[in-house]
Amino acid sequence: MNAASIMKLMSAKNQFSNNHPKFEAFLNSVFSKKMEEGTVIEMTVTRPGEKPLTANLKVQQSDLELLEELKGLMK
Repeated sequence: MNAASIMKLMSAKNQFSNNHPKFEAFLNSVFSKKMEEGTVIEMTVTRPGEKPLTANLKVQQSDLELLEELKGLMK
């Protein structure tokens, strides 16, 4: 990834954090402890006028490396 792409990504991350400080605090709390295999991550999306759509996944050992990379992007 080149420097311009990194700067653009960091700018977008900072704007997202400013717009949604409670969500950033939630993610910081979630990732403050090491993620373990068997942890369930669930997400619900509710669009205006529609029923909520929910999905979940159980973290596998192979997922942990990706989650650590994502954690690094949040800093």
